[in-house]
Amino acid sequence: MSEPPRFDRGHTDDLMSFLAASPTPYHAVANTAERLEKAGFRQVAETDAWEGTTGGKYVLRGGAIVAWFVPEGAAPHTPFRIIGAHTDSPNLRVKPRPDTGGHGWRQVAVEIYGGPLLNSWLDRDLGIAGRLTLRDGSTRLVNVDRPLLRVPQLAIHLDRSVSADGLKLDKQRHLQPIWGLGDDIRDGDLIAFLEEESGLAPGEVTGWDLMTHSVEAPSYLGRDEELVAGPRMDNLLSLQAGAAALASAAARENLPYIPVLAGFDHEENGSQSDTGADGPLLGGVLERSVFARGGSYEDRARAFAGTVCLSSDTGHAVHPNYAERHDPTHHPRVNGGPILKVNVNNRYATDGSGRAVFAAACEKAGVPFQTFVSNNSMPCGTTIGPITAARHGIKTVDIGVAILSMHSARELCGDRDPFLLANALAAFLEG
Repeated sequence: MSEPPRFDRGHTDDLMSFLAASPTPYHAVANTAERLEKAGFRQVAETDAWEGTTGGKYVLRGGAIVAWFVPEGAAPHTPFRIIGAHTDSPNLRVKPRPDTGGHGWRQVAVEIYGGPLLNSWLDRDLGIAGRLTLRDGSTRLVNVDRPLLRVPQLAIHLDRSVSADGLKLDKQRHLQPIWGLGDDIRDGDLIAFLEEESGLAPGEVTGWDLMTHSVEAPSYLGRDEELVAGPRMDNLLSLQAGAAALASAAARENLPYIPVLAGFDHEENGSQSDTGADGPLLGGVLERSVFARGGSYEDRARAFAGTVCLSSDTGHAVHPNYAERHDPTHHPRVNGGPILKVNVNNRYATDGSGRAVFAAACEKAGVPFQTFVSNNSMPCGTTIGPITAARHGIKTVDIGVAILSMHSARELCGDRDPFLLANALAAFLEG
């Protein structure tokens, strides 16, 4: 028998607040940690010895977070239930020597991160945010969340061919944003500006990881406000839902599994980093949890053998203007519930037994779900799912929420799908 939904449209309201407050992976994991702290979780340092105590814990590493809850009576070989997501989104990132310009314009040198829809970044008011590293090795988050930068598009009068041939952008020449006027371009101007914005002394910043973001706030859209427009839904939508589900599971009694949330960085460029899904972070945390509870390698093997991971990432809703790009028998719709992603060439990790696990969670939560498979004539994207399954030898199922405008500076989803996903994730974690 299904349980009544515990998350409703208030969860979608919260999603919009989370998106607005999380312009970078570093902000996303800090905001996730703050939410888990309110649910009783506490941070543990990777450099400390870990205790095998019950309760909620989390590890922060750069733009990644792994959080888990050890229930009362959990044995060393108790399996995990994992929600996997990623914290990064395609965007324009600041180069090591950011100060540039010419012809009376001050500009910021940027590099293309991931695979953004480049045209969506044109003529859009941009802020700048990220992580500053100080001389003493500490870090400071910075977020200039106001119109600061803009990538101006060329007027049609100066390129009549755009009407016939379409917009063609050179990633090096055409995407450098402007942020002021002047000919005296000096190295250090941008960082000096950010030091002042952050209340830091001149010269205190010695390293930085900075990126641009649209300052337009997320909003409901449409006649009946049944759509949500906003940035970075791919994949902060899943991270926020996973954090809500984990906090909900931690409040339950008699959990048969150890619920886990893993938010990885660098999914958009291959996951190969110390904070990516193809790195050692998740495996190290899970193993240390087993060993801290007095477990052996045999206990670790038993725990992993019974573990299931839901790799939750956004997927493609059927596009009304390009329906032929989708498989003719699989047309996921917004507000139709989360999607189960399938690809027989293992671009997604779902198999039949994994489908059954997800179907059971949706049934328990009273949540409908849909299935996505790519058109045979189109290349299929991939996720952290196959990486997680292969690296750790654990059953993994790829799911998510169907959206439009994926990889745009501003994406689109239904107003119900975020809380339907959260309800399904909560039911999955609780077993």
